[in-house]
Amino acid sequence: MARPKVVLPQEGHSVEDVLKQMDESRNDDINWREGKVWSLVYHANDEHTEMLKKAYTMFFSKNALSPIAFPSLKKFETEVVSMGIDLFNGNKRCCGSMTSGGTESILMAIKTYRDWAKEKFPNIKNPEMILPNSAHPAFEKGADYFKVKSVRIPVDKNNYRANVKAIENAINDNTILLVGSACDFPRGVVDPITELGIIAKDHDLGLHVDGCLGGFMLPFVKKLGYEVPDFDFSVPGVTSISADVHKYGYGAKGASLILYRKERIWKHQFSVYTDWSGGIYISPSMRGTRPGGAIAAAWAAMKHLGMDGYLKLAKKVMDTSKKLIEGINQIPELYIIGNPVMSVFSFTSNKFDVYHLGDILDKKDWHLDRIQFPNALHMMVNPHHEEITDIFLKDLRESANEVLNNPKETSSGDAAIYGMIASLPDRDKVKEYVINFLKSQYKIK
Repeated sequence: MARPKVVLPQEGHSVEDVLKQMDESRNDDINWREGKVWSLVYHANDEHTEMLKKAYTMFFSKNALSPIAFPSLKKFETEVVSMGIDLFNGNKRCCGSMTSGGTESILMAIKTYRDWAKEKFPNIKNPEMILPNSAHPAFEKGADYFKVKSVRIPVDKNNYRANVKAIENAINDNTILLVGSACDFPRGVVDPITELGIIAKDHDLGLHVDGCLGGFMLPFVKKLGYEVPDFDFSVPGVTSISADVHKYGYGAKGASLILYRKERIWKHQFSVYTDWSGGIYISPSMRGTRPGGAIAAAWAAMKHLGMDGYLKLAKKVMDTSKKLIEGINQIPELYIIGNPVMSVFSFTSNKFDVYHLGDILDKKDWHLDRIQFPNALHMMVNPHHEEITDIFLKDLRESANEVLNNPKETSSGDAAIYGMIASLPDRDKVKEYVINFLKSQYKIK
């Protein structure tokens, strides 16, 4: 059998050579520092990032699997959890832990409610959770992993928020959990959490708020005077919240929070095995080894920024978002979808193919995510976007005019593929296509 093209070298390369190769490999990565990327990276400022690097490397080799071996990490994690609980209007009965990111936090919530329901509702053999179809796909991953059926409900056609009445009508004897987003990824809207909380309490169900994207932004946006619907533990029916420190919390990658109103729910998150020859094994999350660097950097970010620092960053981001939204709405052919509450939003057109517009912006080195149902371009604003807002709006106006002046041209490349995928009625075929595409990306070249 032929060997792969890349194998372990017989002799190790020098430090200089390794680092040179790594530096060269970054040439094709998107250059987020210029502000032309509207997703994936959350950057407060260069000074803050340098501090995160130092904090991370100080605890680079430490493993949070054992709170006994590394009490420093235990301190950091419990204090990050405590600060998060306070931020989300929890009390001393609230509890939780850190995870590697929003997906793991959501997975842990689903696993927790499944096991909580086994104890509370032993007659339920096929548990279900009800969520708006705008909720993050991580819930589908959790449904697959933990065998909790996902029941997705179309959002309100007028405001794209969760349809409360439809969700309540979907509750049956197998329902264990309701889900809402604050905010959702596609359009930056906050679901009616207060109304969902009333339903959850009336039916004695769990209510998880996915604040992975908005959790470390919405509290500060509200303090700045913007209208933000209640979404946290101040809502009586909310039983858990997830929030990513590595997004608008400006921590290093690999840091999220999963928080619960009561310890009797949280206890079901733990995995325990007591009959192993290697000793008693207990883990609070999906992972065994838990990198200490991400936990330490999360603590450093929150301690360094504090309430004042987060408020200053939120103001800068919201001022920029307001300017962008107003600028986009001033282009006759474009409009913002729904009523975004914070710095995440999408826009589309009923005059032309918005993916074609995305193609033209790509050629100008702007990178906007494509979303679907309806087709739209997506933006997440960061502090470093403040400096390039005028340039972006100028390029956007020019690009929109270019699309209008060339009506016969259509989207091409990745955008065309995305448009084709969104239009195909056979979603199983779409899944197969996407899987094959991803496999091709990771094949050894």
